[in-house]
Amino acid sequence: MSEARAFWLAEPGRGEIRSTTLGSLAPGEIRIRTRVSAISRGTESLVFRGRVPVSQYDAMRCPFQEGKFPGPVKYGYASVGSIGAGPPDLLGRRVFCLHPHQDLYDVPATAVALVPEDLPDSRAALAANMETAVNGLWDAAPRLGDRIAVVGAGVVGCLVASLAARLPGAVVELIDVDPGRSALAAALGCRFATPDHAAGDADLVIHASGSAAGLATALGLAGFEATVLEMSWYGDAAIAAPLGEAFHSRRLTLRSSQVGAVATGQRGRWSHARRMALALALLSDPVYDRLLSGTSPFAELPATMARLAAAPAGTLCHIVAYD
Repeated sequence: MSEARAFWLAEPGRGEIRSTTLGSLAPGEIRIRTRVSAISRGTESLVFRGRVPVSQYDAMRCPFQEGKFPGPVKYGYASVGSIGAGPPDLLGRRVFCLHPHQDLYDVPATAVALVPEDLPDSRAALAANMETAVNGLWDAAPRLGDRIAVVGAGVVGCLVASLAARLPGAVVELIDVDPGRSALAAALGCRFATPDHAAGDADLVIHASGSAAGLATALGLAGFEATVLEMSWYGDAAIAAPLGEAFHSRRLTLRSSQVGAVATGQRGRWSHARRMALALALLSDPVYDRLLSGTSPFAELPATMARLAAAPAGTLCHIVAYD
């Protein structure tokens, strides 16, 4: 028997640390002691504020979630830890798991991905976000030499832009209201612009700002018969999509992307496990350490989550450190 501590959203706007007791491992399970977890600020802030629409309660469940929306609920999906019990050949190995914030937990061995030996814990915690970026680019299907606009320099927007910038001949412009993101864009291999100075006439536009204003910017930047890929999720907020003006005359395509299902073009060959392994491999580049913008202890997570839900300027990926 072992005692574990987990972060729970007790009710919208209030989190707490709760204790639970773990019993013996079931066949095929492993026990993981968490080293770090990451807060996916966009989605987790909506969950923390109770902004998950009733119609999406089932769709928004994360693996190993306990409780129900709007609360009490144990939610989260970016955990890096070490295997403390299980098959002898796995003991001590570092793994990534789509698990809520908890210091010790049991999961099936098939639910984890091995972390490459040279990948630091904190960068490995970006794996869920990188997986989202990979799936988004699969949905977007960029082409050689495309002019690509990425609106929103949050974690997912930066990851998408950095991957797109590796496409031969592509010119990628990362667009954000914060001019302080320009140095980050340059490090990721992208141009940078504020919305008023973005280039426009893009072959492909990817929207990841999480705001109605960002969506309007994305639609305005798209060239003739271009695709605007919507990666933002707005919870229960009603967002006005400006489909007047040149939307029809430019014959634009507006489509969504969501990581829960492998992108259509890859689904016949790629499993979730193969996609996650790719995400972890792509994180080998140290440039992604620039997306880590703070660390705090697990014990302070209730206060940390409340602070991050208020959307402080400059926050990208926040890391939770465990004992």
